[in-house]
Amino acid sequence: MAAEVSGGALAKTSGISASMLSRIERGLVSPSVETLERLANGLGAPISRFFGDQARRSDFCHVRAGQGVVVDRVGAVSDYRYELLGHLLSGNLFVEPYLVTLLPGADPYVTFQHPGLKFLYFLSGEVSYRYGGKSVEVRAGDSLLFDATALHGIEAIQSGPVSYLSVVFTLRE
Repeated sequence: MAAEVSGGALAKTSGISASMLSRIERGLVSPSVETLERLANGLGAPISRFFGDQARRSDFCHVRAGQGVVVDRVGAVSDYRYELLGHLLSGNLFVEPYLVTLLPGADPYVTFQHPGLKFLYFLSGEVSYRYGGKSVEVRAGDSLLFDATALHGIEAIQSGPVSYLSVVFTLRE
């Protein structure tokens, strides 16, 4: 919300009286939904902003460079190094950000499949990436965003080293 808006200007752009705005600010009256909608429009913000519990939100994660948690993978993806870059413990959205590095000896693997959406941003290397029946050539600077319930993964490695940011978004049950 625009913090630099004066009360008088907000009242004018919202179409409510300055005295009503003052009474709302002092907690003397409870605004109607219509009044809240007018205020939100005057501030250029969604009405939901008034109902967010920002004071109790404390989800924040800072991971210094090279200090992510390395997740051990076995089997076909054992030479794919996954470094978890953060985590949040509350809310209904589960987000897993990883720095993925293909180590020497990593083989193509096209049968990843899991719930959620996946965002990939390639940092280095050049690969063919398979998504369902489609294959695309990607390199540093390219990104992919897709529904991860379809089979997907690196089909071929053209040049290395290969590294990319992988972020998976899923809803908590």
